[in-house]
Amino acid sequence: MLELGTPAPDFTLPRDGGSDITLSELRGRKVVLYFYPKDNTPGCTTEALDFTALKPQFEAADITVFGISKDSVKKHENFCAKHDLSIPLLSDENGGVCEAYGVWAEKKMYGKTFWGIVRTTYLIDEEGKVEKVWPKVKVAGHAAEVLEAATS
Repeated sequence: MLELGTPAPDFTLPRDGGSDITLSELRGRKVVLYFYPKDNTPGCTTEALDFTALKPQFEAADITVFGISKDSVKKHENFCAKHDLSIPLLSDENGGVCEAYGVWAEKKMYGKTFWGIVRTTYLIDEEGKVEKVWPKVKVAGHAAEVLEAATS
């Protein structure tokens, strides 16, 4: 996990819809990066729907929100179409950004150990520094909590 006040690692990732997003090009505005394990799973769907519902409030506060997982752009596009999502989803298929942000980690479920994305959210300030981190996110109410922190 990145320390507060440190520069957020820069990246360029493809997004649903076909363009690329470069974090450093967004300086001058706050950015929320929410890392999630997998498209079309219950928790990830709820989280994406919650951020989509609050997108107008984030935009009104000049805050850009991106979801990031290791799913392909095509899977992201299907996920967005199926659930009418409007939050841009970035594809980190090779996992380099997940590793840079410390969210790729060993996990345990049902007695099995495996590697995966630990649901984590970063708030990046206007200068590109880590302002706040939510590790091991519980989905219920999370998007609203991020909005509150980002706008206060």
